[in-house]
Amino acid sequence: MPIKTWKTRPAYYVLLEILGKKGDMRSSELFKALSSEFEDLGFKDFNELLMNLEVSGKIRNTSLARGKRRVELIR
Repeated sequence: MPIKTWKTRPAYYVLLEILGKKGDMRSSELFKALSSEFEDLGFKDFNELLMNLEVSGKIRNTSLARGKRRVELIR
């Protein structure tokens, strides 16, 4: 039985790091980058994480086309 360990950095911090390094990204690309670090992260959790960061004023979501979003870091 595999043992799960706690991550030392929270998911929102890693998301902000990725956006800081790579700049603006589409949400699907950002989800792939974040899920490589957090294997148990689902799309619902990802959307909730984006919503919390947008409400707190850290990021901005822009709708591109149907089902596609652009996520940018607010500096």
